[in-house]
Amino acid sequence: MKFRTKLYASIGTILLLISIVVIILLNMLEKSTVEMHVVVNELNDRINMSSDIMYETANIGREMREITADQSNENFLTRMNGWEQSNVNLKLSLESLEKHDTQQKSQELIAKFKTLHTSYQDIAQQVLTIQRLDSDNSIEPTLWEEAEITRQRMLQIGELLHGLQEQELKNELFRSRDTYNWAVKMIYIYLAVGLGLAIAITLWIIRSITKNLNNVTTVMESVTSRNVGELPRIAVLSKDEFGKIATAFNKMATELERQSKLEKRLKNEAEEHSWLQTKIAEIATMYPEVKNVQMLADMLIMKLVPMVGGSAGIFYLKEVEEDQQYMKKRAAYALSDQSNNFDRFKIGEGLIGQCAAEQRTIYLTDIPDNYVKVHSGVGVTSPKYSIILPVKFEGEVLAVIEIASLHSFSTSQVKLLEEIMSNLGITMNSIANRMKVDKLLQESQSLTEELQAQSEELQVQQEELRTTNEKLEEQYESSELKKTELEKVREALEEKAQQLELSSQYKSEFLANMSHELRTPLNSLLILAKILSENGDGNLTGRQEEYVRTIYSSGQDLLHLINDILDLAKVESGKLEVVPKEVELQKVQNYVERQFAPIARQKGVSFTVKAEENIPDYLSTDEHRLQQILKNLLSNAFKFTDKGSVSLVIQKVNDLQPMLAFSVTDTGIGIAKEKQGTIFEAFKQADGTTSRQYGGTGLGLSISREIAYLLGGHIDILSVEGKGSTFTLYLPYYESIEVEDNSSAIVEVAATIDQELVTSISSDHEEIAIQQQYKALLKGKKILIVDDDVRNVFALTSALEKYEMDINFAESGKEALLELRDNPDTDLILMDIMMPDMDGFEAMRIIRKKPPFASLPIIAVTAKAMKHNRDECIEAGASDYISKPIDLDQLFSLMNVWLYRKKE
Repeated sequence: MKFRTKLYASIGTILLLISIVVIILLNMLEKSTVEMHVVVNELNDRINMSSDIMYETANIGREMREITADQSNENFLTRMNGWEQSNVNLKLSLESLEKHDTQQKSQELIAKFKTLHTSYQDIAQQVLTIQRLDSDNSIEPTLWEEAEITRQRMLQIGELLHGLQEQELKNELFRSRDTYNWAVKMIYIYLAVGLGLAIAITLWIIRSITKNLNNVTTVMESVTSRNVGELPRIAVLSKDEFGKIATAFNKMATELERQSKLEKRLKNEAEEHSWLQTKIAEIATMYPEVKNVQMLADMLIMKLVPMVGGSAGIFYLKEVEEDQQYMKKRAAYALSDQSNNFDRFKIGEGLIGQCAAEQRTIYLTDIPDNYVKVHSGVGVTSPKYSIILPVKFEGEVLAVIEIASLHSFSTSQVKLLEEIMSNLGITMNSIANRMKVDKLLQESQSLTEELQAQSEELQVQQEELRTTNEKLEEQYESSELKKTELEKVREALEEKAQQLELSSQYKSEFLANMSHELRTPLNSLLILAKILSENGDGNLTGRQEEYVRTIYSSGQDLLHLINDILDLAKVESGKLEVVPKEVELQKVQNYVERQFAPIARQKGVSFTVKAEENIPDYLSTDEHRLQQILKNLLSNAFKFTDKGSVSLVIQKVNDLQPMLAFSVTDTGIGIAKEKQGTIFEAFKQADGTTSRQYGGTGLGLSISREIAYLLGGHIDILSVEGKGSTFTLYLPYYESIEVEDNSSAIVEVAATIDQELVTSISSDHEEIAIQQQYKALLKGKKILIVDDDVRNVFALTSALEKYEMDINFAESGKEALLELRDNPDTDLILMDIMMPDMDGFEAMRIIRKKPPFASLPIIAVTAKAMKHNRDECIEAGASDYISKPIDLDQLFSLMNVWLYRKKE
């Protein structure tokens, strides 16, 4: 048979097979489409039924109000007929939905709705009976309120039924998509089978290919067994189609070889960069363990020389003796005794001194054999290469390091050394400063021990005088009697202390419960206000957006009030923690200016921050608590000052001990002298009437005063009514502590970081990128919300739906377990803690005992914000913790982290 005949026969067979496959597949798709339309129409009918239920529920309430409002006989019969017709329509829609929707959840909701509807009809009949019997009598408000509450609950259940029908429609669409995917898969299978048969039919044509085609095939097959960098070439023997194929293949081989070389070069560069960063991190992890410069020199030379493939190394540190600077050896690696001849160099002497003088790196190559010897257990050798590097800090050389090697240093090794040297100076300077502080601390401790010894001697002398005074025996007997009485008083005081401790415990529990009760409704308020303020649909007017921002701001103010009350409780119970450290006063000034300069501009008030020249650069105190006090004082100053100025002055004063005074002065309304003693009491203000002009709870000054006591200081006030006030915070400091002045560099770095942070936060593009990243990760994830408060469920669902997540919810721990059983592919759980029946703690413990959910991310959501609540949640099995009211950005960040970890 000729090649043409074979080709025609094979093409005809292929067309026939394709026609048969297409007909079969079209029938399958048509059948699937018909079934999908039937199911979707049925679900649409169910959605319409739920919508009718909601409409008729709203209509019976409107009809009832109109019946009771208009008592004329004509309208009364018309309204009564309309009301009864709405009830009939409601029952019919409810029965139809109950018949068509067999879901357990829907059946339960329909049963609840029927019960509520029956109750509502009974109440309505009572109202109508009262109306008919005596139209002059007013209906009891409680009866109206009960009817309205019942109807509102019917509306809520109707909304839930409507949501279930819409969810069922979505699920059916997802199932239809799966069916469609199955049909597409079958299409691919049929096509594959058809193509396989077609290929089988045409395989016998291949044998007629000429010798040139066999040559091309042989060369192409050999490519798989060769390196991509050395591809074979096809010899061009003719000018026909096979010749063109050979030419194209040769060009492709040339381009692939070029791409392979480029890829190899880029890979080497990436590996070099990764190695460099790994080694730098390895050196950086060593610094926290260093106690002094000698320890740093020993650890660094032992770590650095092998890291760059060196054979020997030496560390020189700059020291000053008799006004002469030297580079003195402090540590060495693998050097013999001959190196002792080079223990010290003057600046400019030898290559070590020259490196320190010029502050540049020196490279040595082709070193002679007698330069230095490296000994091992089997022999002696001489390095051929050496590198000398300076360690600099703020333009001054602190040390010099020399490393010798048998081989030349690679570019990566040189980069590594230079990178480490650039950071080593900062570390050495920090260690030197810390050593100075430790030395001063030891001197202070020795003085304290001497004072303690003197005190003990005085106590011994007093004891001797007491024993020699025999005339006090009669007083001793009377003191015994007093001692017995004091013992009774002590027992009474102990009992009183126990009662106070129990009262404090009740108070803490009360505050925790109040925090929960306040934060729970505040949670849904802030979340929904946040969603509205974003105006994602763009349907709010400018004034409506202002309303939403006002609601959100008011919620935040309420949250700050709750936090102030909890802070006050911590102060009163002695549980407020103080963490002292060295605080840079310039940093405190910058913090105050950044916080209150915008407020001053907004109110048109002059604001200045001034520090006298003789104040120290650092203060040992709790930085966070200091900022909290200054923030409270300045906030009050701006609140009570409508014009004039507000200033903060930092100065040094000498009382019984050296003190730093932080004076906040304003030209506001001032405080009457008789009321200055009460403003520091909790919940009290100078103007405590309900009609006062300025708001606030009166907690800020009370908390500030208690924190000042904990910091070892106090707060004074000087005020003239109508002229302004000056609040002064006094804190102790110790003049003996000297810290090297790095304030300018620190402030410059802090300013740079703050500017970068502000720029980063204000960038719209970055915010959009973060939102897109969240949406990409959260899209399609199945989230289970466990909360007994419908408001919180609605608020969280509204916030999460814009990320296209699959949301399920449960009203208790038991329902959460059932939901997990029905949806084992749940990706993350938002678990409320305080719930009826089974709380969040018990639910999390049971979930963690089930192997499939041992690593399932669970974020505990609780309105209790006390310190131990987080630990309790983590111990019960929570992956993380967030308190109510929920910050949506923080919530999405946590979900992003845990879903990413689960993905890994």
